[in-house]
Amino acid sequence: MNKKPADRLSNRWMLPEGVEEVLPPQAAHLEQLRRDIIDLFQSWGYELVIPPLMEYLESLLTGAGHDLDLQTFKITDQLTGRLMGVRADMTPQVARIDAHKLKNDSPNRLCYLGPVLQTNPKGLSASRNPLQIGAELYGHDGLESDVEVICLMLAVLKKAGIESVFIDMGHIAIFRGLVEQAGLNSDQEHQLFDVLQRKAAPELKGCLAEWKLPSEVSKMFEALIDLNGGKEVLQEAKKIFQKADSNVQQALSDLSDIVEQVSARIADLQLHIDLAELRGFHYHTGVMFAAYLPGQGQAVARGGRYDEIGEVFGRARSATGFSTDLKSLVRSGDPESKQTETIIAPWSDDRKLAEAVENLRSQGKKIVNELPGHEDDSNSKKLIKENEQWIIK
Repeated sequence: MNKKPADRLSNRWMLPEGVEEVLPPQAAHLEQLRRDIIDLFQSWGYELVIPPLMEYLESLLTGAGHDLDLQTFKITDQLTGRLMGVRADMTPQVARIDAHKLKNDSPNRLCYLGPVLQTNPKGLSASRNPLQIGAELYGHDGLESDVEVICLMLAVLKKAGIESVFIDMGHIAIFRGLVEQAGLNSDQEHQLFDVLQRKAAPELKGCLAEWKLPSEVSKMFEALIDLNGGKEVLQEAKKIFQKADSNVQQALSDLSDIVEQVSARIADLQLHIDLAELRGFHYHTGVMFAAYLPGQGQAVARGGRYDEIGEVFGRARSATGFSTDLKSLVRSGDPESKQTETIIAPWSDDRKLAEAVENLRSQGKKIVNELPGHEDDSNSKKLIKENEQWIIK
């Protein structure tokens, strides 16, 4: 049954499902945290870029953007008739800027912040209009850049008042190396990927038996499901993957080195290793990591290495980075309240009062003019005229 016009009018205040607004005082906390994090990025040498809210689809949905097709709102450009998209993730845009606009051979450290829009939330309570903030390091393929980005992510969470986090870490090249060693085709690879994500051990054994893989390769695939836990998992994996190809061995060694270097820099690091965690399977090329809060299933921040992301823009530069939703940081963290005490000023044409108000505001004081008919009866401090001078009482 169609709703009557009056019914539709009464619901004009409603927002679409999964779309949210930020109200006081959280909006003030969010803005202050935005400034603090941008300052933090700059203190690490990361320069701010501001990509456009929308681009042509062929730019947005390339590289890492292929996975974002279903998440992207599409619109028609009224000037050209071409399809455009409202960005659902800023990472491909920043990769385009590094590859096509900056064009230097030295490492680029870039940071960004802006709204993104997604057709579907990524979790039960997730937003469809996150305020994405993140950092990317381009042009260096060493483990040091991965270590730096992970430490920077933890510094951002700490700045947001989020102290008790644990890091989930894996390496996509271990799975891909085993797939190559087993000689699996694309369909088998995707089927195996799905099984591992569900950690369906009986189904995994069935697939391996059906494909008649060598027993030593099958044992390594079966071990992936159970290779999760603390740092000891890495030592266990080295024993299990002794007969794996060299690229698997190298990936495991790289992951171990990254873990050791991050642990040396971050006191009381809570770390979880999961070699069957394959998020970002289609575009990650190396280490993958995510930060979780106790008792929450959704990551508060995530990132990893994706060296091929700039290839579609003409430069396949090495790349690693992370991103998070600034609004989720405000909800999850415990930021220091920086609300300024309110001082009430009477409504008056007195020039000395105007000068006093201007001077106090220049000092960072919060001065609210008392409007006629709405006199303030709170316990706030007030500007009072005594001996021809305006003072705070």
